[in-house]
Amino acid sequence: MNVLRGIKWPYALIALLAVAAVAVGVMRPQLVSAATGGSAKKKPGATELIKQNPPPTLFTDAEITTIGKQAAAQRKKADALFAQWKKAHGTTRDDKAFATWAAQQVPAPPSAAQRTAELRADQQLAKTRTTAGKKAATWLELYGKKDIWKLYLHDQRELIPAAQGTAEKAELKAALKMAKTISDQLAAKDKQPAPFVLDPSLRPDKHIKPGAKGPYSYPSRHAARSAAAVTFLSVLSPHRAEDYQWMQDEVLYSRLYMAGHVTSDLTAGTLLGDLIGDYELAVSGH
Repeated sequence: MNVLRGIKWPYALIALLAVAAVAVGVMRPQLVSAATGGSAKKKPGATELIKQNPPPTLFTDAEITTIGKQAAAQRKKADALFAQWKKAHGTTRDDKAFATWAAQQVPAPPSAAQRTAELRADQQLAKTRTTAGKKAATWLELYGKKDIWKLYLHDQRELIPAAQGTAEKAELKAALKMAKTISDQLAAKDKQPAPFVLDPSLRPDKHIKPGAKGPYSYPSRHAARSAAAVTFLSVLSPHRAEDYQWMQDEVLYSRLYMAGHVTSDLTAGTLLGDLIGDYELAVSGH
């Protein structure tokens, strides 16, 4: 069975990946197709890391649809906001000024009542956890920060000139770094405890001490990075935008599933990431 589409690989690699796909269950073929090759390194790159630990069966489309729609709603908001930035600043790179501005566009944390309601939703979802679901969420938490997105870009770099690929790699890295930096700064400022801090029974493996205030979860770093990457990658390879969006939704849902975040953490992070993706595309000339 041919598990690949859209990319022409040497026959030996196709055979290898076909076997891998059967072994790890249901997953998007583009993700599997990228996880090939790579020589031994002192510090393995994204390709080698995911090759060593391929994705398990992930969440169903039905499970991720709701958070996916909520995240997608941030796209239009981000585009409208970025149009204001671009009108005032053009496409000249000014990371410091943009980072300050982007942070100001993220909504204030929700009211205590809304956050309590969102926490209850996480608590209800936690009751439905399965062994397979925990395995999927753990994998997505581990690789959804940056490795998945680097792997997707590596997949496309096989088909473009080396200089272009090197430039795009640096651009994606810059977007991911900015997403982490701003989301971390906002989280430290807003001090919204993660759901598993508010209710330690949601994640006993975290060993939260009584009275702990952090880690803080608003906005979500995973969401910001995912959105920045998807916005950027979707312009580079629009024919694969649907697959990038699918993986983003998987990452977001995993954060709810294991109580790393509530919904407003994710939508705020997504808005921030979308803005960063728009910025990186503009200043890079895409």
